[in-house]
Amino acid sequence: MRGTALASVTVSTAYGKVRGQEREGVAAFLGIPYAAPPFGPLRFRPARPPEPWAGERDCGRPGQAAPQPGYSSAMAELLVEPVETGEDCLNLNVWSPAPGRAAGRLPVLVWIHGGAFRNGSGSLPGYDGTRLAADGAVCVTLNYRLGAEGFLLLPDGTANLGLLDQIAALEWVRDNIAAFGGDPDNVTVFGQSAGAISITALMTMERAEGLFHRAITQSGAGHHCHSLETGRRITERLAAIAGVEHTTEALAAVPPARLIAANAALGQEMARDTAPGRWGESAGGGTTVLPVVDGTTLRARPVDAVAAGAGRDIDLLTGTTTDEFRLFLVALGMADRITDEVLHGFLASFGLDAAQAVAAYRADRPEATPGDLFSAVMTDHSYRIPAIRVAEARAALGARTFVYEFARPSPALDGRLGACHMAEIGLVFGTTDPLLGAEPPKELSDRMRAAWLAFAREGRPEPDWPPYGPDRSVLHLTGDAFRLRQDPGGRERSLWEGVR
Repeated sequence: MRGTALASVTVSTAYGKVRGQEREGVAAFLGIPYAAPPFGPLRFRPARPPEPWAGERDCGRPGQAAPQPGYSSAMAELLVEPVETGEDCLNLNVWSPAPGRAAGRLPVLVWIHGGAFRNGSGSLPGYDGTRLAADGAVCVTLNYRLGAEGFLLLPDGTANLGLLDQIAALEWVRDNIAAFGGDPDNVTVFGQSAGAISITALMTMERAEGLFHRAITQSGAGHHCHSLETGRRITERLAAIAGVEHTTEALAAVPPARLIAANAALGQEMARDTAPGRWGESAGGGTTVLPVVDGTTLRARPVDAVAAGAGRDIDLLTGTTTDEFRLFLVALGMADRITDEVLHGFLASFGLDAAQAVAAYRADRPEATPGDLFSAVMTDHSYRIPAIRVAEARAALGARTFVYEFARPSPALDGRLGACHMAEIGLVFGTTDPLLGAEPPKELSDRMRAAWLAFAREGRPEPDWPPYGPDRSVLHLTGDAFRLRQDPGGRERSLWEGVR
């Protein structure tokens, strides 16, 4: 579409008029504020509405992303970072094929980005919503507070500000999206990794009830969160590293860059700490920021809340990639450093019989190295098993859930990444990124996008794709076909039964 003429288009929102640009039938409105900048007197406080403006607000370029540390140099060639970060970070982007011309008729897709709750932005080029809009939806992508700004359990009891930001954005969608042609009563949230974990949490939060009607969770489910005790310990130690008192006021006075540095230092400290129980569910992983089960905003671990019936009225499409963990092992140069001793140690730490687990994982991988087996184990532990548990819990309640496995290997790094974490995102959006390679498979992209859009419109991604049930049907998405399989990886899945 490069070189085609642009036309200005204006839409009225509850806070003022926004001016976007239309090209070949799709209008883009970038950097619309859905809340006031969460700094100064509003730092570490729930999002407040933005100040209204007079005249037309130019929304021709993305807004700022939340302050963040960025990725390591080893990951830089694979993961794109936002162009601009800053304090005015609570903004969103809208792509629509019919702003002001099809009020309330089109399905709405709202994207929540990943990045380990520390990095990322809804304005990355790979999340451009033009193709989804051209195919008949209104697409929204958003930014939210990251790191300590968004996911500390603060001394005054405030927690999960990043999740509350996402709810504020969904409230903006409810109140304003009809003017862009979207149906506020047909909203699907979709997201990947931390975004998918966020969505599973949102499905269980009272404040999010009624704000969306379907959900798509890619490579993230409802297990990853911090307990109240772990959240308290992390905040106490972070304040000590930052050199301030353990109070919300003192933390709010720390410059963002200094808080980011303190958070990174705490992550390294946690990763090295072998004291049993000190960091709870994050022991040995270095994960400082996750949603916190604080008893107020998030009342239970999301997977447990789902099993108790939360979100059962929301249709769910969920899945993982075949080789999720290879993105980290290969890119960071760790794959060849994993030994049998390390592998056995991790298996035992998860509560598995190490010898039995190695035999099960090696059965279909006779030539696998310890690093290959470690990747398969971590893919299951962190991604596939949590997704299956959510699907099983919902199936028991009669809630419609569709499960996929994305199996198309990335050509990046000479193909050593396999079908890794993030390998499917560009195909859903119809965009390009380093993981897709120079020639992304157009047919697979078109079919995945069609399935995601069909789910958003009607609650079913494909006519021949059955909901998850007793036969454990999973649709494999490969480079040349979609194949329905029953209980893939069942031998490995059974190992994790009873392991929390």
